[in-house]
Amino acid sequence: MRRTYIIAEAGVNHNGSVDMAKSLIDAAVEAGADAVKFQTFKSSSLVTQTAPKAMYQKAHTDGAESQLQMLRKLELNEEAHAVLIEHCRLKGIDFLSTPFDFDSLKLLTGFFGLSKIKLPSGEVTNAPLLLKAAQTGASIILSTGMCTLGEVETALGVLAFGYTSDKDESGDAIPSLEAFQAAYVSKEGQAALQAKATLLHCTTEYPAPLQDVNLRVMDTLRDAFLLPVGYSDHTQGIVVPIAATARGANVIEKHFTLDRELPGPDHRSSLEPAELKQMVDAIRQVECAVGHAIKCPAPSELGNRAIARKSIVASRAIEEGEVFTEDNLTFKRPGDGNSPLQFWNLLGKQAPRSFYADEQVYL
Repeated sequence: MRRTYIIAEAGVNHNGSVDMAKSLIDAAVEAGADAVKFQTFKSSSLVTQTAPKAMYQKAHTDGAESQLQMLRKLELNEEAHAVLIEHCRLKGIDFLSTPFDFDSLKLLTGFFGLSKIKLPSGEVTNAPLLLKAAQTGASIILSTGMCTLGEVETALGVLAFGYTSDKDESGDAIPSLEAFQAAYVSKEGQAALQAKATLLHCTTEYPAPLQDVNLRVMDTLRDAFLLPVGYSDHTQGIVVPIAATARGANVIEKHFTLDRELPGPDHRSSLEPAELKQMVDAIRQVECAVGHAIKCPAPSELGNRAIARKSIVASRAIEEGEVFTEDNLTFKRPGDGNSPLQFWNLLGKQAPRSFYADEQVYL
């Protein structure tokens, strides 16, 4: 059975509180998620002082504050990361985070030694960050919201170059579009991507309209790049991630919060703990039901074949020596006798003995 890796996206829904972040971890554990994910950033390295907020951010935060001011209140420092990583370890759940800048990447993969990170849709064209991330050797889950197929391929080329080259700009392996393309098509680059990269289909809107989800894009990504593919969900409710699981998602990522009424940019489009648990439970049921692709009787069906199928029986009393015809043969349950597939083999032949009505007929 394929097991879907479920990421409970806490993001910035801790509102800057380590205690709230720990409670989010506890809720993710209670829901049965495989990982809980936060965001690691330095506000001054992430946005300019004049960077505008997204419409959904304006709707649920102080309209007078800038995006920079909003994000400053949501940063987690090194000490907070240490506390949360240890809390995840004690609770038996994977700690993940998304780095948005070089220092944050170094903190996660260098100082804390994380072997897996998540890169968001907004960083797909940030080739320098992609390159540094791959050069750490960490496995990368890459969201592809807002992307064309070509942009995804370019990003994978950057990752392939980073994974397969241990030299920087001062060495022989100089980053360039040509070098990224060469790395992407190389045997070594493809092997590295197969071992390290996962793509997530995503619609970058909060909440995402159902008509913009296009789950079949997962198939396109899987066929185009031959990589594990999952889905990062921004729709309301739990229906779409469940459907994505049925469509073969290897990873599901979903925002959650302790309370949708809390102040902050992402709470309104997040699941509450009980809903997160419902989603996880449903995904586990669906991935079990998906099963294999071989059409054959399931073990639970075998006992019902004889009950549900039919056998050839006498439609009326048949005398010994009488010829079998369409008039004296019919088909009735149970199916533990001569199969109706043998009907035409019986026609025109003589009954070897007498049969009473409803008796199964044999030669």
